[in-house]
Amino acid sequence: MPIAWLLSIGNEILIGRIVNTNAAWLAKKLTFMGFTVKRIITVPDDLNEIKEELARASQRADLVITTGGLGPTYDDKTAEAIAYSLNLEMEKNPEALRLVEKFYMEKNMKLTQERLKMAILPRGAIVFPNPVGAAPGFAIERDGFSVIALPGVPNEMKSIFENYVEDFLKKKFTLKRIFTEYCVKIIGVPESGLAPTINSVAKKYAGLVYLKSHPKGHETRGPILEIRALASGTKAEEASKLARKVLEDVIEEALRLGGKVGDIQERC
Repeated sequence: MPIAWLLSIGNEILIGRIVNTNAAWLAKKLTFMGFTVKRIITVPDDLNEIKEELARASQRADLVITTGGLGPTYDDKTAEAIAYSLNLEMEKNPEALRLVEKFYMEKNMKLTQERLKMAILPRGAIVFPNPVGAAPGFAIERDGFSVIALPGVPNEMKSIFENYVEDFLKKKFTLKRIFTEYCVKIIGVPESGLAPTINSVAKKYAGLVYLKSHPKGHETRGPILEIRALASGTKAEEASKLARKVLEDVIEEALRLGGKVGDIQERC
């Protein structure tokens, strides 16, 4: 499976001003598409810091998706950092310029130098329109390594990904495995009591299923567990059948321990 890294860029994340929901959303999207997400990294708005992580990613991943740093202000440096890391010139991209001009003309706003900045991208960039904002996303492909840059504003990032990037990735990469996730809620059994079974079942299906318990209650006073099984297969039916089988093995032991078990559900 192709390996992906996620690079979240922004001082506002590192100082705790905002919560990095973008990485979690993208990680789930990529996982269910068939990528293996190996790293989620947050770096400041610094050219050298971004370049350093991109250089590492280029040696160890097939794809890196960056979020943040594509706007009009002085600290939006992602496009420049990507160009710097791949030894590319920055240039005014005609398609990006058309999109930025259109966005501000429709709002009867002038195209200032700060707004024009969002159309200056690494040479050879493939541009993705932004359906809900000003800054376009873009992709750069170099020596079998792909970088996709998306805005940090969550609704803009999601819109570009779902409308353009998802299809781009499906055409670019061979995604042979289909992933699905099922889960079940168990009441009355402490996580430590079910741990031996979870460990043995996880070992039995290692490489095929990621099995994880999530405590929702108190270990001794009203234990509640959410058990999740993420399985893969060449077909959706194969993955679903495997995920359910794994949960059924856990449920059998939970019932033996006197637990109350809910229905198996998809992506709960």
